[in-house]
Amino acid sequence: MANFTAADVKRLREATGAGMLDCKNALTETGGDHDQAVEYLRVKGLKGVVKREGRLASNGLVAAHVDGGVGTLLELNCETDFVAKGERFQELAQKVLDQAVRVSATDASALMDSELADGGTVKELIDEANVAIGEKILIRRVARLQAGGVAAYLHKTSPDLPPQIGVLFGTDPACEVGRDVALHIAAMSPKYLTREDVPAELVAEERRIADETAREEGKPEKALPKIVEGRVNGFFKENVLVDQPFAREQKKTVAAVLAAAGATAQGFVRFRVGA
Repeated sequence: MANFTAADVKRLREATGAGMLDCKNALTETGGDHDQAVEYLRVKGLKGVVKREGRLASNGLVAAHVDGGVGTLLELNCETDFVAKGERFQELAQKVLDQAVRVSATDASALMDSELADGGTVKELIDEANVAIGEKILIRRVARLQAGGVAAYLHKTSPDLPPQIGVLFGTDPACEVGRDVALHIAAMSPKYLTREDVPAELVAEERRIADETAREEGKPEKALPKIVEGRVNGFFKENVLVDQPFAREQKKTVAAVLAAAGATAQGFVRFRVGA
């Protein structure tokens, strides 16, 4: 005969966040002792954390914080979209983001090792969430951007999910058009800020491919330099932020839009969950 009641199960669930069946089993194994049941679930849960390490966490959310000229972007992953849209997971993400801001985090592993203001480490916080939620949860990445002004944009790919795409965009000085450019970055996914940021070997490879393609197409030898240059410029327009046609005004480049606002691009960060 059970040594506990439905109220005991409810109390244990509220204390640990574990499932009803797990709480019943814990109370059965511990003879209805609440404190021992909590410990039992913690031990069993932490064992489960190890088992979950090899599982894929490709869902989750992106969260951002901006204070003047400093922005922080966080990607927190879980296994299912059901968990991603849950209040417990989103509260966890906010707590981890707050910690990232507090310690000026730029690296996920360093953030995991950092000490929380109310005790314990972020790793311990994540492990406890693994126990309570029952899924593999991990901090995939975190970034910090500092500039004259930083704008953030978060995008929901589905209305019933938390943001899946997040962008930080820095300008000097701060300008109102910064958020519009952040939205542009979310949509157009540039890889580099300026042409100078593109690795020289990648530009050389694009130039070689453009030359070989033009020759294969039978283009005149005299026309090759101009054709190659045009195709390399096309590569820049596709991949370099300041060279891209601005999403809201295609006849202008992002650089031109910023220049009209009296600002220059200083940097950007773009996260997409699972990408």
